[in-house]
This record gives sequence, C-alpha cells and structure tokens, in this order.
Amino acid sequence: MSERILIIEDEAAIQSILAELLTDAGYNIEVAGDGLEGITKFREKPFSLVLLDIMMPKIDGYTVCEIIRQESNVPIIMLTALDEEEAQVRAFELKVDDYITKPFSVKLVLMRVEAVLRRINRREGQEDTNTLSYKNIRLDRESYCVFVSGKAVALTYTEYKLLEQFMLHPGRVFTRDNLLNQVWGYDFVGEEKTVNIHIMNLRRKLDTNMIETIRGVGYRLGKEN
Repeated sequence: MSERILIIEDEAAIQSILAELLTDAGYNIEVAGDGLEGITKFREKPFSLVLLDIMMPKIDGYTVCEIIRQESNVPIIMLTALDEEEAQVRAFELKVDDYITKPFSVKLVLMRVEAVLRRINRREGQEDTNTLSYKNIRLDRESYCVFVSGKAVALTYTEYKLLEQFMLHPGRVFTRDNLLNQVWGYDFVGEEKTVNIHIMNLRRKLDTNMIETIRGVGYRLGKEN
C-alpha cells in the first residue's frame, strides 16, 4: 500500500494513536503538531489523504482546510471535539470529505479512511482512460500524441510526461520537487530551474497559459486562457 497520510493534530496522545493505527494498517504516515507545520509538510510531498483537527494553535483546522483547498483536491477528514451542526456544516462547506467527532473509535477512523480512499481511487480509476482531455487539449496515452484544438503538437518525452501529470490531476498544485520526483525520477540530480524551463517550453508549444504558476509553491493546470 503506497498511500501517504498526513495527520495534523496538536494533541500528542491522539497524534500517536492515529499514527500507530495507520502505520499498522500499512499506510505511510507524516505528522504535524499545528496548522503551520501541517501546511509546510503538505507542500513538501504529495499525500493521499489528510486527517485534520479543527482546534489547533497558530492556525485552526478551518483555515488549514481553506489553504489546502486552494492548492489541492486531496481528500480531507476532519477530527474534532466540536459536534455542533454549525461546525459540521462549515467543514463541509470547505469541501471536506468526512467529519469524525471526538472521542472516537480507532476502528471507526480506520474504516472511514479506507472508505474515503476507496471512493477516490474508484473515481480516479474510472477516469484513467487512454485519452485525457482538458478544455482544447487532448492527450493520447497510447500513441503519446498531443492535440491542441485538433492540431497535433510535437513534444519531447519529458514535456509529454509533465503534461500527463497535470492532465491526470487538473487543479492539483505540484511543487517543483513533486515534478522532479514524478517525471524525472527519484534518482534525478538537477535544479528546480530545470522544471521552470520545461514548463516555459510546454506553455509555448501548447500556446496556452492554462499551466498556472502558484507563486512560492509550484504549478497547476487550471487557469483560463
């Protein structure tokens, strides 16, 4: 199981219980003790799911959720002692995927995590076809051909793989490290400007500005022409 889960929780005892539970279940776990640390860790590498407490020092869970949602559609499950309807409504307005109130059963947490990941993986599997489309761009994964408004565009293999990553996850923000790891591979030794140059060339060849620069973070596919 390759899913990586980020736990953002300020209570050390709960953080430890959740980390042990999910590690034993086969997940790769990262933990953060407050909202600021959570955002920092979230931006360092890709995650399959985020477990997020609401009441935390520095930045509360609602604000963390807002920031993550500006950059990613990663599944989020909120863990909180707030069981009022208003708190839950606000969480779902911020597009969380599930909401668990404290005190909770660890078995329930594991079941909810597995259910959310199954739902997301099933949805992505349905979308994983031989042809990817986004607005006027079409990518054929069998022939490695790319078309813009029906016209073929010649890309290098690296440019093609970059575009494929963006089109598999429209709206998701990729850091430069993410792209170096996923396109060039973990053994690649290079500088972040390598990514910048390839993105610049890709924009020019596609004649589009839909690959948006997120200042201080990275890139995502989603900006309108």
